[in-house]
Amino acid sequence: MQGQQSDCYSFNLVELNGSRDQQYFCNYLGNERKVGNGAVVAVVLGTRTTRIGNYGHVCGASIISENWLVTAAHCVQNDGNLRFGEPATWEVFLGLHDQRKIESFVVKRKLKRIISNPNYNPNTFNNDIALMELDSPIKYSDHIQPICLPNADYKVPVGETVFITGWGATREGGTAAKVLQKAEVRIINHTECNKLMSYRLTSKMFCAGVLKGGVDACQGDSGGPLNILEGDCMLLAGVVSWGDGCARRNKPGIYTTVSEFRGWIKENTGV
Repeated sequence: MQGQQSDCYSFNLVELNGSRDQQYFCNYLGNERKVGNGAVVAVVLGTRTTRIGNYGHVCGASIISENWLVTAAHCVQNDGNLRFGEPATWEVFLGLHDQRKIESFVVKRKLKRIISNPNYNPNTFNNDIALMELDSPIKYSDHIQPICLPNADYKVPVGETVFITGWGATREGGTAAKVLQKAEVRIINHTECNKLMSYRLTSKMFCAGVLKGGVDACQGDSGGPLNILEGDCMLLAGVVSWGDGCARRNKPGIYTTVSEFRGWIKENTGV
């Protein structure tokens, strides 16, 4: 393992009866080892009904604190009448598993602020990361928890099994999934992947996938988490960014390297 991982930092979980606080850790797995349990760290972002209609499911994101989410910058760019860069456009659903059934533990929030990385390049997808501030804090529960952030010097380990989650399409050209999907992929050597992807990678991206094809993030998964297990902590190693189609042979998914933006996240969120 190169670099250093992040410690599982603590937070308080207030019990529903309000009788006492319990000390927990960001996505701490302990003895349960629920690796890839994206229901507690991923959210689905649906847009509000506007004058041009309801956009529905658009992107995923990751909870990093009671007030902040991490997503992809390309998810929050205005495009003509599509005002994805405006907080009023969005509604956020936390703790959601099945989009057809909003259970009692699901929490809905609006956004107060969106901060897209100022160096985001829409042509190359470099620096494809953004922050979303919720309009009011959330309370953690068994279904809503923050993901741990890596330290700035953390290096994603080549060959390691990692986990992706989201409500994106289950096949190229398909529609968004109704139930949260989970998949295991592996980190691919940067040099090898850069060749496969026609030398379009930058130092702030990494590749993960199954080179024989069949497993990948897809349309609608953008902005969601790529998580890696480090000890008893699940770290947010990457943000779903781009790819050539979905699950094609020798075409792995490309992810924004979160550790490259650790200082920027801290500066803007305090997390």
